[in-house]
Amino acid sequence: MGGWSEEREISLRTGGAIFQALKEEGYSVVGIDVDRNVVDYLKKYKINFAFLALHGPFGEDGTVQGLLEMLGIPYTGSGVLASALAMNKIYAKRIFDQQGIPTPKWIVLSSLHLTPDTLHGLKYPVVVKPAGQGSTIGVSIVQERKSLDSAIRKAKRLDKQVLIEEYIRGKEITVGILGRKTLPIIEIIPKSKFYDYRAKYLPGASKHIIPARLERKVAKRSADLALKAFHALGCRAYGRVDMRVDIRNQPWVLEINTIPGMTRTSLLPEAALSLGISFNQLVLKIIQHSLQ
Repeated sequence: MGGWSEEREISLRTGGAIFQALKEEGYSVVGIDVDRNVVDYLKKYKINFAFLALHGPFGEDGTVQGLLEMLGIPYTGSGVLASALAMNKIYAKRIFDQQGIPTPKWIVLSSLHLTPDTLHGLKYPVVVKPAGQGSTIGVSIVQERKSLDSAIRKAKRLDKQVLIEEYIRGKEITVGILGRKTLPIIEIIPKSKFYDYRAKYLPGASKHIIPARLERKVAKRSADLALKAFHALGCRAYGRVDMRVDIRNQPWVLEINTIPGMTRTSLLPEAALSLGISFNQLVLKIIQHSLQ
């Protein structure tokens, strides 16, 4: 847990909750706040299984997974390639397009300055994102041309590659996945303009509705697409697929979180709890699915 990405604070909260759950279940647990000496810690504490609570770069992008593979230590969640693909929104969207998975129209930006015709048919509003960040860090919704450059600079501070995609008007939903099944769909209603970092992690900043207010066929279509996207990237064990459902009831896949937040009030535990799966039970099920 921890590390040095922009998501360090949330990672520590996720790791702390998992640490406490495993202690309560009687396991011998060590909490490692990751720094450049992580290999020394793994050897010192003789770790034989790693529960990954590292969000963002170096934790969710295949880096630490590759390290653990080299050391022969099994770990939770997706492997090296799937983690890297899911973390890089550009490569994930290329695969979604190739697999026929509905995802908002998008372009990649490599230069800082844009002219109006650079958007290649995308119409405002658009969403500007750094390619390799999570937790909506560095993301802006741009309503008009004059706000575009500042949004790009904001994203560029966090990643060399910037993704610009069509904004889908409609409902924000998320689909948790545990093993090979989806959990009940959550509809998210942020109190701010969109589901940003503050809305995600500040208590009371967003409202969650379980199950989401969707027609049955739309809910099934959303769950099916979430699983298809999850498997298209080669993800395994558990995760969360963020989506939107437009005003015509068409679901769109935005991105996949291979190490979703795991505090006791996070979305994945909330979805599991709606099925009667406690936080501690969820932690154990994630380990079981990761070992299968």
